Amino acid sequence: MNTKLNTRVIALFAVIAASASLAFGAEKPEIAAQKAAEQWLALVDAGKYGESWETAAAFFKGAVTKDQWQTSMVSLRKPLGDLVSRKLKTAKYTKTLPGAPDGEYVVLQFDTSLANKKEAVETVTPLLDKDGKWKVSGYFIK
Repeated sequence: MNTKLNTRVIALFAVIAASASLAFGAEKPEIAAQKAAEQWLALVDAGKYGESWETAAAFFKGAVTKDQWQTSMVSLRKPLGDLVSRKLKTAKYTKTLPGAPDGEYVVLQFDTSLANKKEAVETVTPLLDKDGKWKVSGYFIK
């Protein structure tokens, strides 16, 4: 092979390798959203309800004031007690949700055990916010 052809072949392999690493190295939305949700849940678990509101998505903040959020969490979540365990049950990526604007969402469900509620299901819905970060837009516990 001549030197010019070798250089082209090496350049082609470099482009293919870079493309593959970008494609395979990119984090799936479900994984990125789960990481964001777990960081947010750690605030809730620690009773840092105001901080959890502050780090939530703009959509969340528009739906409930900080005071309303703190009051509801003190009356609904705090009595359930400390976290015993939490395990991801399902993660579903979607672009539409009832009652919410179109966007990029991941609906996460966790099987959760708390000190005063042995079996609960937490539904946490992160969305890809305007700043390009996954932030929680909804939280429910049953």
